[in-house]
Amino acid sequence: MTELSAGPRPTSARPSPAAPRPGPLLAVLLTAWFMAQFDFFVVNVAAPSFEKDLHTGPAALELIVGGYAFAYASGMITGGRLGDLFGHRRTFVAGMIAFAVTSLLCGIAVNPAQLVGARLLQGFAGAVMVPQVLATITASFPVHARGRAMAWYGVAGGTASVAGQVLGGLMLDADILGLGWRVLFLINVPIGAVAALLALRFLPSVRSARRARLDLTGAGGVALTLGLVLVPLAMGRTAGWPAWTWICLAASVPVGAATVYWQRSLAARGGDPVLDLALFREVSYLAGVVTGAAFMAYWASVMFTLTLLLQGGFGLGPFQAGLAFAPTGVCYAGFALLSRNLVQRFGLRILQLGSVVTVIGLTAVALVLHFLPDRGALPWVVVTMAVAGVGNGLMFPQLIGASLVRVPAQRAGIGAGVLTTAQQFGGAAGVAVIGAAFFALAGGTPSAAGYARAAMWTTVVSVALTCVVTVLTTAIRRAADRTARAERAQQAADEDAKRAADAS
Repeated sequence: MTELSAGPRPTSARPSPAAPRPGPLLAVLLTAWFMAQFDFFVVNVAAPSFEKDLHTGPAALELIVGGYAFAYASGMITGGRLGDLFGHRRTFVAGMIAFAVTSLLCGIAVNPAQLVGARLLQGFAGAVMVPQVLATITASFPVHARGRAMAWYGVAGGTASVAGQVLGGLMLDADILGLGWRVLFLINVPIGAVAALLALRFLPSVRSARRARLDLTGAGGVALTLGLVLVPLAMGRTAGWPAWTWICLAASVPVGAATVYWQRSLAARGGDPVLDLALFREVSYLAGVVTGAAFMAYWASVMFTLTLLLQGGFGLGPFQAGLAFAPTGVCYAGFALLSRNLVQRFGLRILQLGSVVTVIGLTAVALVLHFLPDRGALPWVVVTMAVAGVGNGLMFPQLIGASLVRVPAQRAGIGAGVLTTAQQFGGAAGVAVIGAAFFALAGGTPSAAGYARAAMWTTVVSVALTCVVTVLTTAIRRAADRTARAERAQQAADEDAKRAADAS
């Protein structure tokens, strides 16, 4: 069967023969990915501690959570471009150090304003660091080894999302050194320092031979466009959807159009736009960007609304709610690792199989909540969510690899940045929109039945999004099949030419 990563080999410089084995290299890279995802989710369990210790109000709480997400998503494309311009290793190390320093600032904050500011800076630091992970995998790993690397990438991200709630709750309960919630951030400081040193040792030095300038106008336009969408979506519900939220959403359209126009005109003049629009000519990449956004929209919203159900409706504590998702994380991780071998045997049909399994699992969740709108549904929710975790594990890591397979190595940074931005944007938008629908359906007086009804209908919406993902994976599979056929034809032609040359 067709290998997932079939496609042209990267054209940029490969690591030198003295480059380290891929195991240590991948471990360093995935440390960054795990840290960024962990810090995205861990603040959810610390919200009560922020309220008690820092007297944080609802608006500040939203900024502590949403500010990181906004900075992380809006800076990702620029972070990827920085890696292409200045080298992925150098940019990775700078981002890792910045993430450690900003985590320290979060951990020593003494009031809500300081914590909000530090979280914004931490999000930007993550945006510099994370795109280098996929970019280095794409530019440095041999084609035959890339599928396994992507599988581990999926494992790290999925495990971090669950660990943020499970380990976060455990660390809060343990009150390590009497630090309370501060330890959730301070733990990043020694880990980041060690990871930065190891990155200097293990990451290959791969950078574009062409000297170029960073497109600051384009970077600002991309960040402003995303901000005009994400900020009102994140804060609109609790603010009562005032006029400024709708003005911002409306303004995002002309600002986005102007940014695209600037990118096109800069490229036409021979410049280096921060957003490489030529990447979207590849069907597999374009479909992967859209699919990744849809995937994160339904998955992040499901995790968010079910967490609200488990804690607000069923009365579980943060740590207990996190443990309820542990089987989902285990199934996700296990099948993410298994997915590469299944792709080698069955091809990219595994993408569609994974999305179908996810549809089955989420449909079962909705049915359980319809017939058991009380705490008696808890064990069934755990089981059916584990089924959805199996489907996501089969699909997500291979989706990332299939999306990037046609991206040239010299544009791996911006390719990874756009792809990751789409995922983060989809996740933030999904949580905001579907979360708002959840609270509207739950009613003014929280109850187990009201929360179960709201979670049921929002899960139905997520099922619809998963069906969209199923359709989009068909386009990705067909594009990958065309690439594989073209590669086989080229190999056959090369062999014929070689035989002809030998015969002469």
